[in-house]
Amino acid sequence: MRAAGIVLGGWAALGLTVLALPGLTADDGWSVLFAAILLGLFGVVIRPAVAALMTKIGWIGVLAGWLLAQAALVWLALAITPGIHVRDFRTAFWASWIYSILITIALWVVTAGRTEAVTRHLLWVNRRFRGKVPGTDVPGVVFVQIDGLSAPLAGWALDTGNLPTLGRWLRSGSHALTEWHAQLPATTPASQAGLLHGASDQVPAFRWYEKESGRLIVTNQPADAAVVETRLSDGNGLLADGGVSVSNVFSGDAPVSLLTMSTARAGRGPARYLSAYLLDPFGLTRSMVLTVGEIVKELHQARRQRLRRVEPRIKREPSYVLLRGVTNVLLRHLNLAILAEHMMRGTPSIYCDFVDYDEIAHHAGPARPEALAALEGIDGVLANLEEVAAAAPRPYHFVVVSDHGQSQGATFRQRYGIGLEDLVRGDVALATDDEQEGRAATLRASLLPSSSVTTARPAIDTSEFVVVASGNLGLVYLARQPGRLQLEEIEKHAPGLVDRLVAHPGVGWVLVRSAEGPVVLGSGGRRLLDGDVVTGADPLDGFGPYAAGDLRRHDRLGNAPDILVNSLHDPATGEVAAFEELVGCHGGLGGWQNRPVLIHPVALPVDRPLDSADAVHALMKGWLDLIRRG
Repeated sequence: MRAAGIVLGGWAALGLTVLALPGLTADDGWSVLFAAILLGLFGVVIRPAVAALMTKIGWIGVLAGWLLAQAALVWLALAITPGIHVRDFRTAFWASWIYSILITIALWVVTAGRTEAVTRHLLWVNRRFRGKVPGTDVPGVVFVQIDGLSAPLAGWALDTGNLPTLGRWLRSGSHALTEWHAQLPATTPASQAGLLHGASDQVPAFRWYEKESGRLIVTNQPADAAVVETRLSDGNGLLADGGVSVSNVFSGDAPVSLLTMSTARAGRGPARYLSAYLLDPFGLTRSMVLTVGEIVKELHQARRQRLRRVEPRIKREPSYVLLRGVTNVLLRHLNLAILAEHMMRGTPSIYCDFVDYDEIAHHAGPARPEALAALEGIDGVLANLEEVAAAAPRPYHFVVVSDHGQSQGATFRQRYGIGLEDLVRGDVALATDDEQEGRAATLRASLLPSSSVTTARPAIDTSEFVVVASGNLGLVYLARQPGRLQLEEIEKHAPGLVDRLVAHPGVGWVLVRSAEGPVVLGSGGRRLLDGDVVTGADPLDGFGPYAAGDLRRHDRLGNAPDILVNSLHDPATGEVAAFEELVGCHGGLGGWQNRPVLIHPVALPVDRPLDSADAVHALMKGWLDLIRRG
C-alpha cells in the first residue's frame, strides 16, 4: 500500500508539474504515470552511477551534478515517454526542481511524517557498505551530543512526553539519566576539550586573548580550533581507536573527522560524503523544502513573540533566520546521513554534536516552544538511528550527552543600556562572534575550495583593553601590559576600573589575582579563595556548590584574563544577564548552564562522580575499553 501510495504521489507531483510549466505538456494521464514510474526507476538505477562519476571529477563535477544531473534525468525520462512533450532543457531544469519539491511533499503525506521513510532511504543508499562488512557481536557506541540541553529541562521534557524515543529508553530500563557538572567556562569548546580529549584546562573561555602572541582565539573558527587541538591532543582521545568525529569542535583524535572545526579542510576537492548528500535528490530536496519551512516558521514565531510581548526576548536578526534553517534542518539531516553510513560500515565509535536546540535556545529562550520543538526533532533522529542500528553489522549502544545547559535572562545591554565594554570604557576591542557562525564556517570550509582554514587569525590591534564576552562571562585584558596582572597592578594602570565593575548592579562578582592570592569581589564583600576566607557578604552566595572550586581552577588556567567578570544571577528565577545579545546563554555561572545531562545504557554504568567534562571523558573512555576487552 505504501509503495502504491508513493507511485500515486509521484504521478500527482508530475501531473502538477505539467500543469505549472507552459513548455511541458502531456497527451493524457497515462503518459504522466509512465513518466513518473520511469523517473523512479532512473533514480534507483542511473542516479547512483551519475553521482559516483561526478564525485570523481572534482568540485566542478559536484556542482554540475547538483544543478544539472536531476534535470538531465528528467529530460531523458520525459523525452522517451510517448505522449510527453518538453520544449527544451531549460523547461526540464525547472520541471526537475518543481517535481522534486512536490514529490517530497507527497512522500511526507504518504508516510504521515514518520521516521520509517527516512530510515528506509538511509538503508537503501548505504546497502553496499553493509554488504562489505562482516557481522560481529562486539557492540559499537554512538555518542549523540545534544548541544546546550540542561538536565532539569531534559527531565521536564521527558515528563511531558515530548521526547518519546528517550522516554521509551528510560521507561524500559535500558537507559538511565544522570546529571553532571560543567566547570567554568560552560561552553562547547571547553566541554568538548574535556569530553573528547580529557583536557578542558586548555580552554579558558569560548574566546580569549593571548597576550604573548597578541592573537584573539575564537574556537568556533576552524583555524583557531586547529591551533587549540594541537594543545589538547595526546593521540589517545575518545575516538582514537577507529572512531569517527562528526560536527564537533575537536576531533577526539578520530582517524575520520567530518564537518569538525579543528580538521575542516579546503581546496582539496569534494569530500565524498558531502558530494553524495548534495547529489541525492531525496535527501537534498527534502532538506531544502524543510529548510524553507523552518525559515517561514522562524519568521512567524519571532513575530508571535513580539505581538505577545514575551519577555525576555531579543531581536532575531535576518542572518539568524537563515542560520536556523541551516542548523535545524540541513546540518541535522547531513549529520544523520553521515551517522547512518558509518553505522552501516560497522564503525566502533562515533561522536556527533547536534546544535539545533542550542542555536534556537540562544535566540528564543531555552524553554520556549520553538526550542522544545528542536529537541523533539533530535529525538526523531535518535529514532532513525535506532532503526538503522537494527540493520547494522554490529549492535550499537546509544549514549546521549550534553555539553552544558543554558540560562535565560534579559541581556546586560537591555537592562542597563550599555555593554560590558562600555562599562570598562577606554580604547576597547570587543569580541562577540556568534557561536553558531562557526558551524557555517566549518560547512563552508568543507564545501568551498576558496575557504582557507589553514591560517590562524592575525594579531589584533593592541588597544588599552580587550574585552571578550562568552555568554554571561566577561574577560578583560589590559592588553598593553605583559603577563597576568595582580589587583595592585591593575589599579596602577587602570585606576578605579575594578571598583567600577564590582559596584555595578549587573555584575555578580569579579575575580582577580592579588598579593594574597585569587580573590572574588562583590558589591557587599569578598572571598579569598586560598583558605576560603569570606569578608562581608559572600559574593559567590547563590552561584552553587561548585562555584569556589571552579574559580580556583580557572585562576590557574593559561591565558586567563586580568579581570574575570560574571553577570548578576537571580537565584529565585535562575536568570542571568548575558554580555552578548542572546536571551539564552552559557559560559559563566548561574542558573542551569552548568547542569548538563548524560543518558546512558545501564549496561555501561556510572562508577565515579561526574564533576567535570574530564571525568565524563574518563568514564566514556572506560566504557569503550570495557567493550573492547569483551
